[in-house]
Amino acid sequence: MRCCYREKLYECGDYLEINIYPVYKTANSRGKKSKPTKEIQQKLNEINAENKFIRLCNANFHITDLKVELTYKNEYNPSDAREAERQLRNFLRRLKHYRKRNGLPELKYVAVTEQGSRKGRFHHHLIVNGDISLRDLVSLWGKGRVGINILQFNENGIADLARYMIKRSTASCKKKWNASKNLIHPQPRKRDGRLSKRRVLELARDTENVREYEKLYEGYFFSEARKVYNDINGGVYIYARYYKKEAEFWHTTHRMKKMNR
Repeated sequence: MRCCYREKLYECGDYLEINIYPVYKTANSRGKKSKPTKEIQQKLNEINAENKFIRLCNANFHITDLKVELTYKNEYNPSDAREAERQLRNFLRRLKHYRKRNGLPELKYVAVTEQGSRKGRFHHHLIVNGDISLRDLVSLWGKGRVGINILQFNENGIADLARYMIKRSTASCKKKWNASKNLIHPQPRKRDGRLSKRRVLELARDTENVREYEKLYEGYFFSEARKVYNDINGGVYIYARYYKKEAEFWHTTHRMKKMNR
């Protein structure tokens, strides 16, 4: 059984996500011993699901877009998750029509529904494209309070916000998150054999070695990496993030620092 390491490269706007993992090949098929344990596979599945949502957010939203939170007054609080999701769909339909009537770009969104653990109250977390005021959002929602903030990007884009939203997702909802159909879904480029097992193990031993990680992908600064080991076959999985040297948030941040000196 032969092992090589594969790289999956996802370009998400100003950001690059890298997945490095072992691929095992035999004469006929993948060997049974190459499979991760059930516990490791569950962990990998969770990481992959979270990363998929992060990629979607980083690829489709920008610093002019908005984080939105919708809450309910007592008299409007839904009786169950199905009703909460229906209320959210109705709001998104109204918001879509509003943007069309006012000559704004087509609505783009991702959304998560949360039910509070103490009182069971529902609320919704969204990321939507901008060009709309708080007053108009309050009018379109009409069920309670609306909170908005401009998106704040860092070296990982809006990965922290995406993780927060995923963790708040209500288990009783059909999906962990919903999104408009017009979003870009980054597709990976694959590369096999560029990184040896020895090289991958070296990278896994120190996931904060900026110098070594930045040697791998020209034109990008290194942001973060994490690894998962498969104790059965000695394989290692690395998930790393980078941002372009000309990333918009980077230049904006440095301009602000110079102005504040």
